[in-house]
Amino acid sequence: MTGVPGGAGPVVVVGGGVVGLCTAYYLAEAGLEVEVVERRALGSGASRGNAGWVCLSHSTPVPAPGVLRYALRSLGRPDSPLYLRPLPDPAFVRWLWRFWRSSTPAVFRRGYAAIAELNRDTFDLFDGLREAGVATTLTRPGMVHAFLSPAEARHHLGVQRQMADGRYPMPTDVVTGDEAHLLDGALSSRVRAAYLVEGEGVVDPEAFAHGLGEALAAAGVKVHENAEVTGFRAAGGRVAAVRTGPGEIPCSAVVIAAGMRSAGLLGALGHPLPLQAGKGYSFSVNLDPAPRHTLYFGERRAVASPIGGTTRIGGTMELSGNNNRLDWRRIVAVALASRHYLGRWFDDPDDLVGLIRDPWVGGRPFLPDGLPVIDRVPGHDNAFAATGHGMLGITLGPVTGHQLTRYVRTGRRPEALAPFRFDRLAR
Repeated sequence: MTGVPGGAGPVVVVGGGVVGLCTAYYLAEAGLEVEVVERRALGSGASRGNAGWVCLSHSTPVPAPGVLRYALRSLGRPDSPLYLRPLPDPAFVRWLWRFWRSSTPAVFRRGYAAIAELNRDTFDLFDGLREAGVATTLTRPGMVHAFLSPAEARHHLGVQRQMADGRYPMPTDVVTGDEAHLLDGALSSRVRAAYLVEGEGVVDPEAFAHGLGEALAAAGVKVHENAEVTGFRAAGGRVAAVRTGPGEIPCSAVVIAAGMRSAGLLGALGHPLPLQAGKGYSFSVNLDPAPRHTLYFGERRAVASPIGGTTRIGGTMELSGNNNRLDWRRIVAVALASRHYLGRWFDDPDDLVGLIRDPWVGGRPFLPDGLPVIDRVPGHDNAFAATGHGMLGITLGPVTGHQLTRYVRTGRRPEALAPFRFDRLAR
């Protein structure tokens, strides 16, 4: 198959989150005419309120050995870090069954290796974006993994060292006792073990999306905000136009990178994806002292990031259907979890209303094996998908866009994208 010819109309990227914007950026850099269609504002979806991590040490598939058992224990416990609310929906049940089938050690290791290989050039690509004038906001303060138990810290470090397999630097041991909380001044004395993974990064995800949008505008890319894609006009195995509320946009190719909405859009092309929303929660708060590093709170699976002069605290994985309903109990649960590691920064949950800003919930798109689809849409020579990145949209955004641009231009799938094919989901 050949690539997309230049001058045959724009490549239309559907979706204005970080994955879609990075894809549009590299397509435009390659000399292709590009247009972006976003149903709301750029960066307003799952890209907006996440922890902003750009990391190698936490780029793992969510389906892992024991994770579903952990989820089942969360039934009826909305304060659990991983919360499963059963739905009377056969599609949801099938998704959970496939999720369970993907939670074996062998499948997890294969998925991790695929993401690690895809991640090989992540920081180089961020450097390239910055050098080209994109306001990535990336800093690389490193990530402190904090634990209440030295045994839990050593177990976690052992697993991470094994999975890293020399691809990126990991410490050889943990810091324990009274010295552990000294790795970052924001940590409380309850932290009894910790270790630092140097070089891990963080961005302000909303500002990064805006920086990409500004770079696209400077490159002459037309961006349609507040425009809903309603379908496609296709014939003979090719998409000829993208249909929106205001009208059709003729195209030489289309890239569907619309997060959770990708399932329905791909369904219109005959290939729906089994996406489920893994809902995450976050909020911002002023802490004194504020964290200098990104922080991972081991036992409670919550996180904190220094973003935009404040601390963003986030966490939880909620499987409760494809919706964006904010459950305040989950905000409270994340705040209470953080207090084990950050100290008593609030006294009573009722105080949170006046202390926190920007409470957020986002539906991160997950496929049952925890890996994204980055591939040509079967049966359509000029339609591509980039979705299902889950919690890794910021980390994998540039490399997804860079590799997919090679695919669109040449018609040949890059080797690094082989594990992220459509057809793996049909097995």
